[in-house]
Amino acid sequence: MSTQELSVVELQTRWDKIRVANVYDTLDKMGYPNQCLDLGIRPLFPHQHLAGQVITVRGSAYPVPRGEEGSGWTGNYFEQLRQILYPGCVVVVESGGEKHAGKFGEMTSWALKQGGAHGIVLDSYIRDWLGLEVIPDYTVCARGTSPIESSQRWRMDGINITIGMPGTLTSRVRLEPGDWIIGEADGVIVVPKAIAMETLVKAEELEANEQGMREDVAKGMSFDDAYKKWGRA
Repeated sequence: MSTQELSVVELQTRWDKIRVANVYDTLDKMGYPNQCLDLGIRPLFPHQHLAGQVITVRGSAYPVPRGEEGSGWTGNYFEQLRQILYPGCVVVVESGGEKHAGKFGEMTSWALKQGGAHGIVLDSYIRDWLGLEVIPDYTVCARGTSPIESSQRWRMDGINITIGMPGTLTSRVRLEPGDWIIGEADGVIVVPKAIAMETLVKAEELEANEQGMREDVAKGMSFDDAYKKWGRA
């Protein structure tokens, strides 16, 4: 069955059962070793797991001359983003190099959540740690939080276009709308949509073998015997 024949939410439920390390191992064996985002980009709250289909945002620094009002990023692009949200999506934000401001925050995340988003991934900072922590079924992956307001320092300038996020084994990881993104405390992995279903099926097999080994070792089986049985280490 293809990804087109299953809903995003059904697929998300399956991806949510896969550990990021197993996603990486699967992609590595398939010839895609460079899909891990910069390891500084992680869930703010380490016990959360993120899985969803990507909606992309590109932004850029937005310097405002002293004494002038700036409309910032809260204009038409945010409304355009809200209009294309769907259940199970994840908003992925390329910040365009602005290093300090907190892009998005508690209230804008509530708006994304109400539109169906399962979380957000940013290559920089977000605001409102305490508020973000209590949004249910919503995971934030970022470099951290910042109190600095973004409205006069940063703006969105593209929605649902090809973007590039900082990588770990490569300088940039390409993201297309509709790709899948999986994140937890170990890091964040991008799965290209063209191989998403194949990757999911293989990762599920790997996850099942690892769980079998985990259970047998917990029951007292020796590591060597469990490894011979399951092939995971």
